[in-house]
Amino acid sequence: MPFDFASVDARIQSLIARDALPNVSVCVKGPEGTVFEKAYGRRNDKGEEVNSDTVFGIASMSKSITALALAILESEGKLSYDDPVSRYFPDFAVPGAPKDMVTLRTLARHTAGIPPMEPLEWSIAMNSPGRDGEWVRAMRASSPNQMDRIEQVIDYIAHCPYPTVGAPGENMSYSNEGYAVLSYVADMASGMPLEQFCQERIFAPLGMTRTIMDDDCVSAHAMAGGNIVSLFEEDDGKITCDDHWSILPPFRGCAMVKSTARDMAAYYRCLSNFGMHEGKQVLPRDAVENMIGPAIPATDQAVYGLGLYKRVKCGHTICEHSGGLHGVSTKGGLLLGEGYGFAVLCSLGDADMDDIMWTLYNEIIGLPLETSHRWFIPVGRTFSDLPMLEGTYIAHEGVPSRVHVDALGHATLSSHETDLVYCGGGRFLAMDREDKERSRGRLEFFFRDGKAWGVRVGSRIYGRE
Repeated sequence: MPFDFASVDARIQSLIARDALPNVSVCVKGPEGTVFEKAYGRRNDKGEEVNSDTVFGIASMSKSITALALAILESEGKLSYDDPVSRYFPDFAVPGAPKDMVTLRTLARHTAGIPPMEPLEWSIAMNSPGRDGEWVRAMRASSPNQMDRIEQVIDYIAHCPYPTVGAPGENMSYSNEGYAVLSYVADMASGMPLEQFCQERIFAPLGMTRTIMDDDCVSAHAMAGGNIVSLFEEDDGKITCDDHWSILPPFRGCAMVKSTARDMAAYYRCLSNFGMHEGKQVLPRDAVENMIGPAIPATDQAVYGLGLYKRVKCGHTICEHSGGLHGVSTKGGLLLGEGYGFAVLCSLGDADMDDIMWTLYNEIIGLPLETSHRWFIPVGRTFSDLPMLEGTYIAHEGVPSRVHVDALGHATLSSHETDLVYCGGGRFLAMDREDKERSRGRLEFFFRDGKAWGVRVGSRIYGRE
């Protein structure tokens, strides 16, 4: 099927204008090579243009790279995803959970029971020079230490004052802290730093010459040769720009890769081909299958595997992950077994790359470009036990955030007033009270003893306050 370059390009430009994005770099690679590649906008406040060689942060898209490193080590017999974490860190514990049940797999799938907590935000605030503002000052005031060593993260997990979000393996709740620990497990199992392992075993074999994992962006700047983005943020309707990259030393494998859309599309294409790159098996097939293969359910509801979500759309299996930090908003994905890899990178914080990524998916799949890929679908009826939802739910990832739900199914999320629209099971869309076509989030409630004890907001479980 020929790629409609003009229509895709026009839609991406309209989405960039709609969301006032300063820049975007996109790439699609397929069996035929580079299918679509274009960079839009400026990379700094001097107005210098981005191009396909411009380096961006990719934030949490880094997690699948860490998961892949562990899967390669498992294929070589150097570790098992079913090893207890305590085998590598004897002091590691999730309060109330048997140590043998908290495995590398539960960390990688975000099912260890670890609740949303502060260490990543503390680490950013304590270790990132040049950063200031209300949030940074609040984090610095509450941080118990410099939060620059993995032992400090492990100690906080073991003594966390917040309730767990289920037994190990029971519920998915996104945890950066779990992937911080996995980074150091990879060091131990490989006998070298994760950064070196990724360079030698993943980036170099795939020809990812403009990709690096570093903790302070110094090496990334050197690699980029000046062709690296500055970091944009929206503040009271105005776009600001700086070069204060997030530095969070213990969270290396969580969020610290810098790359280009071209390199990341090649990475995802290789995963789509189960480790084949340019006709050679450069990654162990069993490692890729462990991450996103048959052991991970393939349904129209996204399921988190090892570092990537997996879902089905119109008969195509999509594996993907987004990323976000100060001045970073990204999304990457693949069509499993079809040889297509996709990447969308932007250096505006808190921007949504879904519509641009869905445009690319839709062109390859053969759907109208504007087709939504949301998997919470209203069922057309009202939830019969709305009073069970009533209450306030809290997460402590950084400054505490709350969701308040009343007995009529109205919810307040991040100051947005919404109505809950039932999507089956315990799932709801929170639709803006004023703009009824705009979703403000996905909520999934968990019930015990006649009421909800928690709600997953996006990917984090908030506990009842």
